[in-house]
Amino acid sequence: MANSFGTDILIQSEDPKNAALFYVGHLGFEITGEQQDMVSLHGKNVNLFIERGPKLGPILEVTVHNVEEAKARLVKNGCEIVKDEPDFPRCYIKDPFGLIYNLTS
Repeated sequence: MANSFGTDILIQSEDPKNAALFYVGHLGFEITGEQQDMVSLHGKNVNLFIERGPKLGPILEVTVHNVEEAKARLVKNGCEIVKDEPDFPRCYIKDPFGLIYNLTS
């Protein structure tokens, strides 16, 4: 089970642009991309993506070999699906300790 954590962190906000301006003004991030529902920010060691949506807290990106297999294994072991996007493929999983992952392949 060779999974890898990336340098990307996703958060959700009802106002992605305003949230991005906070991180630019107070933490030194740079806006590198803007779409209707997503603002991309890059820092020295971390990329931060702010997606329009309800606040879930920080979401760590985890690259897995197969999203469906990882999702099934994690749910079987006490995790809950927060948001599933099989066409992407990507799935947001919340573990029993409160951490949310964005599983991608």
